Amino acid sequence: MRWTDDRSGNVEDRRGLGGGAVVGGGLGTLIIAAIVFFLGGDPSSILSSSGSTSAPTEQRELNDKELKVREFVEMITAENEQTWTKIFAENNMQYSPAKVVLFENTTQSGCGTAQSAMGPFYCPADQTVYMDMSFFRELQEQFGAQVTEFTIAYVMAHEMGHHVQTLLGTTQKVDEMRRSGQYSEAQMNRVSVATELQADFYAGVWAKQTDNREHILEPGDIDAAISAAEAVGDDNIQKRSQGYVNQESFTHGSSAQRKEWFMKGYNTGDIKQGNTFDELLK
Repeated sequence: MRWTDDRSGNVEDRRGLGGGAVVGGGLGTLIIAAIVFFLGGDPSSILSSSGSTSAPTEQRELNDKELKVREFVEMITAENEQTWTKIFAENNMQYSPAKVVLFENTTQSGCGTAQSAMGPFYCPADQTVYMDMSFFRELQEQFGAQVTEFTIAYVMAHEMGHHVQTLLGTTQKVDEMRRSGQYSEAQMNRVSVATELQADFYAGVWAKQTDNREHILEPGDIDAAISAAEAVGDDNIQKRSQGYVNQESFTHGSSAQRKEWFMKGYNTGDIKQGNTFDELLK
């Protein structure tokens, strides 16, 4: 992936600040979290069941590699801001940027305590993306994804897709449906799948439009995004965690669906082509 000169001031780096380190949990918690939350769920409900406690950690200086990661995230955040500002303006709307928080182990969010075992997530309550970068090692080692710089860019673009949904009112409508009690668990699972696949679509739109503007893509980048999308498909995660697939319990979409909708966004570059709800809830 080719770097640009753009950097965002909406990135807060909480790594190295000390505080609590998660004790307990581990890979089992990670798998559960990935099934339910990876790439954009509400993290609050996992807090009471993770069995983790906090132990104090000392403050430390960030190393050169960590500082480079911060710069990369600042760049990706800036490219999201510029691309979505342009798309919203073209549709007679105004874009309001999300914040991004880098953390390690645990930190506080508007949705409750954020833990590294959750993976990256977007919190609509404070319109912030929370990123513990150590998750990408787990994504590669435990879920078989090909992890590159553009993998991180894809994940962040997906989370920014959830921010777009919040700005457009989609997140609020889905939450109203959930709170109404009028829909079964199976029905809400299908709504959740449509929500997540739309965020994948938005990630594809971002990749296309950003590349048109900045020429960021290099050979293999789209393949890396597809690898990550397929790795966190519900069917792949269920096979790895429980040995079988239960399609009725899908909340994020199959590997094939995640690839399909990301590529639809990338191939069209048109935000208006991403009505996953009409497509999937017929």
